[in-house]
Amino acid sequence: MSDNELGTFLRSCRESVTPSEVGLPEGARRRTPGLRRSELATLAGISVEYLARLEQGRDRHPSTQVMSALADALRLSSDARVRLRHLLKNAESGSLLCPSAESPVRSVRPTVQALLDRLEPAPAVVLNRLSEVVAYTGGYERLAGPLGMLDGRPPSLIRYMFTHPKARDAYPDWDQVASAHATGLRFEIDRNDQYALELVNELTVTAGQAFTARLEGQPLMPTRTGVERLVHPEAGELRLAYETLELAGPDGQRLVVHLPADEATSAALDRLGGRRPGALRAVSG
Repeated sequence: MSDNELGTFLRSCRESVTPSEVGLPEGARRRTPGLRRSELATLAGISVEYLARLEQGRDRHPSTQVMSALADALRLSSDARVRLRHLLKNAESGSLLCPSAESPVRSVRPTVQALLDRLEPAPAVVLNRLSEVVAYTGGYERLAGPLGMLDGRPPSLIRYMFTHPKARDAYPDWDQVASAHATGLRFEIDRNDQYALELVNELTVTAGQAFTARLEGQPLMPTRTGVERLVHPEAGELRLAYETLELAGPDGQRLVVHLPADEATSAALDRLGGRRPGALRAVSG
């Protein structure tokens, strides 16, 4: 196995992309397959010398921002971005800082689980401080499962929002919802949470500018209540009112409960759950 997997991968990606794919003229008598180093360096905003060091393995600790810029410039697919992130983590191994926060809790107290049981058939979910899904009702599973929100181990709503192929179709107001998720993660970074910083580094590479632009933009206050639109493959477009409740304890967990915001959504959720009409009544603001 090569001891320069990251550099080899970058060079392979560069050589597999044609100039026309990134908006550059093909030119004549190109001796290099794909992009020249100078072309990729210009697109990514780095020096040719630094790109050469990366490809040759003379620099094995590039920043996540550089990797994100290269991934964007190369128009990498989601799978290729995940592979790039994996190689970057391997290069970083042994150099990570000691976490300054407790590991995110991925379970709930029995009393919280009992509360979820009593919220059926409403779609309700418990999230930890990194927006990982730790517990949910059957109603939430019927709502979120077909959309891919429960994919992953553990499922993560912020990873879903920025990297899942179904996310933009699921949320007609994706831009607004994605910004809210980025804001929530930004607050955790401000608390010097190393686990949050690691997630930021991951998404910087796997999601690129779609994520970093929102993280670096004007911060928004997290929204604890409101109405979201969601497009479900079986139930159609839904308008869901939500309430967010912070749970007691040091875990940083929160309970999010969804209720139909109009009669059409109420009927759609009843059909989805195989329940009698009116099981979930519409609420108005």
